[in-house]
Amino acid sequence: MAVLKIFSLYIFYSFFFYYSKGSAFTESLVSSTSPDVELLLGKIRASLQGKTENLLLSSWNSSVPLCQWRGLKWVFSNGSPLLCNDFSSPQWRNLSLSKDPSVHLLSLQLPSANLSGSLPRELGEFPMLQSLYLNINSLSGTIPLELGYSSALSDIDLGDNLLSGVLPPSIWNLCDKLVSLRINGNSLSGSIPEPALPNSTCKNLQFLDLGNNKLSGSFPEFITGFGGLKQLDLGNNLFSGSIPVSIAGLNLEKLDLSHNNFSGILPVFGGSKFGVEVFEGNPSLCGSPLRSCTGTSGLSSGAIAGIIISLMTGAMVLASFLIGYVQNKKRKGRGESEDELEEGGDEENGGNIVSEGGEEKLILFQGGEHLTLDDVLNATGQVMEKTSYGTAYKAKLADGGTIALRLLREGSCKDRASCLPVIKLLGRIRHENLIPLRAFYEGKRGEKLLIYDHLPQRTLYDLLHESKTGQPMLNWARRHKIALGIARGLAYLHTGLDIPITHGNIRSKNVLVDEFVVARLTEFGLDKLMIPAVADEIVALAKTDGYKASRAAKNEEM
Repeated sequence: MAVLKIFSLYIFYSFFFYYSKGSAFTESLVSSTSPDVELLLGKIRASLQGKTENLLLSSWNSSVPLCQWRGLKWVFSNGSPLLCNDFSSPQWRNLSLSKDPSVHLLSLQLPSANLSGSLPRELGEFPMLQSLYLNINSLSGTIPLELGYSSALSDIDLGDNLLSGVLPPSIWNLCDKLVSLRINGNSLSGSIPEPALPNSTCKNLQFLDLGNNKLSGSFPEFITGFGGLKQLDLGNNLFSGSIPVSIAGLNLEKLDLSHNNFSGILPVFGGSKFGVEVFEGNPSLCGSPLRSCTGTSGLSSGAIAGIIISLMTGAMVLASFLIGYVQNKKRKGRGESEDELEEGGDEENGGNIVSEGGEEKLILFQGGEHLTLDDVLNATGQVMEKTSYGTAYKAKLADGGTIALRLLREGSCKDRASCLPVIKLLGRIRHENLIPLRAFYEGKRGEKLLIYDHLPQRTLYDLLHESKTGQPMLNWARRHKIALGIARGLAYLHTGLDIPITHGNIRSKNVLVDEFVVARLTEFGLDKLMIPAVADEIVALAKTDGYKASRAAKNEEM
């Protein structure tokens, strides 16, 4: 009887424990569920489907085996996949897998699934999610910042949705693993943010498609550092400004920059592999394969208006200076043959073209192919500045275009043999922070002109000495960007060439700054065009004098 009593008490307390602790029992089941399954059944499903129940998402149900959940692929913690392709596999019908904490989401693929919700920020919490394909739906709202904190995402396609707002800068946190990023066909706006790390190369990124949005600002130049990029689409946006020369260094198989507001001269892409359709819809863009840049001034509307007003008021009369050098004058003491200059041309390395007229010579480099000897001889010029190396002019061509000319002072290299190697070296230099040399002219008397693009932009000196009450022209962010641009330009001169070049005259007036606060150095390498004694004198003088700011300007420049 004692044994029976004890047994009865055991049964009683067992049932009491079972019924009184039912909630705790349920909690223990939930705790054994895969965390990824919990996320899907909780935040993810509700956010993606929006207010209307989605038939595809209804398959995400704990009463249905994981292999039958639509649009999903699974993997175990050890990296082995969940075998859902084999219908005879026991895993395909296994209901208990949803409770296995070692099961993780590998891929979420629901293109054209009639999704009408928004992107949940919890998408960044899946530890082994590699691919996210939610393209061709009606997802709205913004791209969550948390998406960039995913630990394994390599392929993202959010194209053809209704997404808006800016592209979160955290997206470049995925650079180490990112292979493809497609967010085309949405309503993203603003500029493309730079990576937090300035030297991010996204070495695995091959496909970047941001076309058909409302993105604006200048060309995201950092993209040209993504060396593995094969396809780039920025078409049908609101980008403006110039296209950097460095983009030609990418080994792109497909490119679309059409229908934006890009301006200036197109970089030269090797092999001419891109047609008109790649660049069309940019009215201010010129160069092959678009229209010729002849007749294109490259000036902003404000600069053009300033020229017109100055011409109408007669305040600035352009004086011809080249004609005085080249008409009725003969060069003496020139023993070289007229073919010698042509032999200096190297079309494969530098793209030089030689144009001759009597005793005058014109060497053209990349971007200056539209110039002719007559253009240079008949240009009218206005003095902009006199420097240690000569006089700088703004010259107007007969067709309305404008170029910048630098007439070298006496003491420049006398013989053609010593000049040409340096000229060809300078003519090959192309970097986004350096003003490129477009052509070189030598007249009958030996006068030498360096020909550049005329860019309607102010010097760093102007910006440092211009300020408005309560509104400084240069805040710290702009100063930092200008300083980095100058440093990159100098670094390229020092380490990016076969023969290093020192600038020889770093000063604020030799730094041009455009409307996007991009700094470009000019007057670099000119000491190499001078007779050694003269060059040493100029450089020594620059070292001795240094830079001496006035009392009024010191506070601005610090």
